[in-house]
Amino acid sequence: MSKSRMISESLAPLLDFVYPPRCAACGEAIGAHGGLCTDCWGDLVIPSGPSCASCQRPFGDTGPTEGAVCAPCLANPPKHDGIHAGTLYTQTSRKLILAFKHGGRIALAPMLARLIAARLPDPDPETVIVPVPLHRRRLWSRGFNQAALLGKELEKLGHGRLLVDALQRSRPTPSLGSLGAKARNKALAGAISVTGTGRRKIGGRDVLLVDDVLTSGATSAACVRELRKAGAASVRIACFSRVLDEAIDLSRSSPAK
Repeated sequence: MSKSRMISESLAPLLDFVYPPRCAACGEAIGAHGGLCTDCWGDLVIPSGPSCASCQRPFGDTGPTEGAVCAPCLANPPKHDGIHAGTLYTQTSRKLILAFKHGGRIALAPMLARLIAARLPDPDPETVIVPVPLHRRRLWSRGFNQAALLGKELEKLGHGRLLVDALQRSRPTPSLGSLGAKARNKALAGAISVTGTGRRKIGGRDVLLVDDVLTSGATSAACVRELRKAGAASVRIACFSRVLDEAIDLSRSSPAK
């Protein structure tokens, strides 16, 4: 056991006494720091069962069998090589994202990253981990890039090497949630590009694009396009939470749930 770990474990009882462990989502008392209470764990929806072979959208127990492709991917084949979401978007995952991103609770990064890692293929240290970039104005105001923090934890878990400056956002973009597809594409046009460092290091490499939450997918799609143009051999998307309301309904109606 390392000296730092011994010190950490010896101080843990004192830390628990001064700062009693609380659920990261609801604030209820729990047994150890960095976790969730039973109710909040139960509210998390983990993607499972048959899913789209292209984007991993869950089909539910009564949907198509493994290997089928979902309707959105058939209509508009994605440029990425798969989406790996730790959870589907629920009230609890929303609370965790807000606490992490806007509440400055960066100590949540290891737990969120472990949930992402559980959905990823076997670790590959040669993969290049690329966080979705923030505009410098947003980075200055927030003080950190939440995607980069998740990427750092995934690197520690053996899923690749973090290249934090592979992508850049040259101008700020508005919130995309309420915009239609054309408006989203217009807002993102030319906003994201691969840096010189990125071009030198991702050519011919497998890339893991990391973000905290995947909503419309417009931002990640713009990142994927630029990474492909720069010569990435493959680009998979990893996120803590994915907004798929219909998939949540399917998961909650499943007998296994």
